[in-house]
Amino acid sequence: MKKIFSIFTSILLLLILSCKDLETNNVNQISKQNIDIEKEKKAILEALNNETKAAFNRDYEGWKKMWVHDPKITKTYINFADSTFSESVGWNKISTYVKTFIDEHPEPEPIPKLLHDIDLRLYGSGAWVSYQLKDSLRGLKRETRLMEKINGSWKIAGMQTTIYGFETNHK
Repeated sequence: MKKIFSIFTSILLLLILSCKDLETNNVNQISKQNIDIEKEKKAILEALNNETKAAFNRDYEGWKKMWVHDPKITKTYINFADSTFSESVGWNKISTYVKTFIDEHPEPEPIPKLLHDIDLRLYGSGAWVSYQLKDSLRGLKRETRLMEKINGSWKIAGMQTTIYGFETNHK
């Protein structure tokens, strides 16, 4: 029995030490990536602003270049000002929704003040972005975007917009 316990203890110790080595290697790999956060933030801001300009200018081709074309992406609007809600899941539905909207409303809208600052969390080739802004037609909005870096370019993989309107005490 002591011999079995000794063998079991030795195997357990080897497993623990092996996991510790793997953990150390993973930490070293992550730290060796040397992500330039300011560079990535600037690239994400550029992508978000380009998507906004394309949408408000009714440039469907420019707009669609800024999105991940995947069946799992989402685009959600919650509008407290008029009590409406919409959600589209998947590139085909999102693309069709935006294309139809542009076809039915071809006149450009005033472009809101472009983003200069965002709350950003980077996760390798993914990012979680949130910010507040006002536009002349909808008022105060809070947006959250899920971004993916694909072939060196940041693209939108998810969007959630909460619209508060003009008459609000929300901060």
